[in-house]
Amino acid sequence: MEGSFDERLKIAIPAKGRLREPAIELLEEAGLGPEEPGERALAFPCRNAPVEVLLVRAADIPEYVQDGVVDCGITGADLVRERGAEVSELLALGFGGCTLQAAVPQESRVTSLGGLDGMRIATVFPRLARELLEEQGIAVQIVDVTGSVEVTPRLGLADAIVDLVSSGNTLRTNGLRSLGSLFSSQAVLVGGAEPDAAALHLARVLKSVVNARDTRYLMMNAPESALDLLTRLVPAGRAPTVLPLAEPGMVAVHALVPAADVWRLLPELEAAGASSILLVPVERLLG
Repeated sequence: MEGSFDERLKIAIPAKGRLREPAIELLEEAGLGPEEPGERALAFPCRNAPVEVLLVRAADIPEYVQDGVVDCGITGADLVRERGAEVSELLALGFGGCTLQAAVPQESRVTSLGGLDGMRIATVFPRLARELLEEQGIAVQIVDVTGSVEVTPRLGLADAIVDLVSSGNTLRTNGLRSLGSLFSSQAVLVGGAEPDAAALHLARVLKSVVNARDTRYLMMNAPESALDLLTRLVPAGRAPTVLPLAEPGMVAVHALVPAADVWRLLPELEAAGASSILLVPVERLLG
């Protein structure tokens, strides 16, 4: 890991659930070399840096960071807001994406979020659900549950639910339909209200990995006569590097391109005269 720390940095990640493995993978890609944690491990060191990883409940991470138990943590943005902890969001990590949605039984007459006014809403996010609905002028009675939220309307405990949704399959399986999204969430790196230099440094290192995941390094050969057209096709942001080739009238063009644009870009480059096109992953991307 670039740079150094005066003291060992402690970072908390979820002990289980959908964010655990992606969080460990992110640390690995950042060059920290986390030791492979055993099934019962509560903490493990990183081989390449003075960083200790603690495995805790995802919902507890915002408060651990707030209280200074750890220097920073990886958890869901939904949990950060639900807990109301005084922490700073250092970096959105690009995985664990989901939305907090309101849903009603298929047979319900409610067709919009506004129709929930005055109803009983079951959720494991009582603080966040109330805040988000009140922001839209919708007053509800919150039914705070800790188990499966989807079954509460069928049991007569609530008229609707507010819960995290990834694909929507769980809603459909339980005879529910969405009324719309209230909040978009993903995994985030959080630090204290005034994060120290070590936490900020870690955020910069992780950001280089997150940025690289969405980027590809493009290399291609082309006639000099096609250079203007090819550079216009490459997405704006960073000017491509142009190098002369041994073959007269030919150049090599290197550029960073968004991974999401590759499917559209390749046939356009070929049509413009590019050849020997090569796309490779980017390990780190700074700046």
